[in-house]
Amino acid sequence: MNDARSVNVKSELRPTFAGRGAGSLLEIDAWMPSEIKAISPLVKRLMRLIEGSHCVAGEEPAVELALREALNNAVVHGNRLDAHKLVHARCCCKAGKGISITVSDQGQGFDPSAVPDPLAVDNLEAEHGRGIHLMKLAMDEVSFEQRGAEVHMFKRPANDVSIFGADTHRHTYPRDT
Repeated sequence: MNDARSVNVKSELRPTFAGRGAGSLLEIDAWMPSEIKAISPLVKRLMRLIEGSHCVAGEEPAVELALREALNNAVVHGNRLDAHKLVHARCCCKAGKGISITVSDQGQGFDPSAVPDPLAVDNLEAEHGRGIHLMKLAMDEVSFEQRGAEVHMFKRPANDVSIFGADTHRHTYPRDT
């Protein structure tokens, strides 16, 4: 995330719409400051757009949970609540096909394989450590790039049965269609 942006702005949201009907495409580019209080307003705005796009009909609560966890991790763990650092969220969705979400922070990153198992007995009462697990439960695909400073997530709509068929490759949707 090399884009220099002012942290004086509450949040910046740029939705782009293309097409109509079942082939409609929505792309959202949003920036927010590394403040806990900025998470909920941005999630609410993004979810209104996502719900209106019908790209994950029936799966909106799962997407909202994963988005909220990813933003929280970026603010708290990635940028360490540094008011001079920003979080970038990008959403691409196509009606009836699914949503691709990328959340980036300006932190040092982390090794995802070094994150303790939140279901291990020793970790059950820990105050932190469940966000990544929740994202993986809520979304169909979750991966980390940029040394862990960027999370990529993908969710299919509830009526998509391709997860049971041969279509099990990693999605780079929607740019691959």
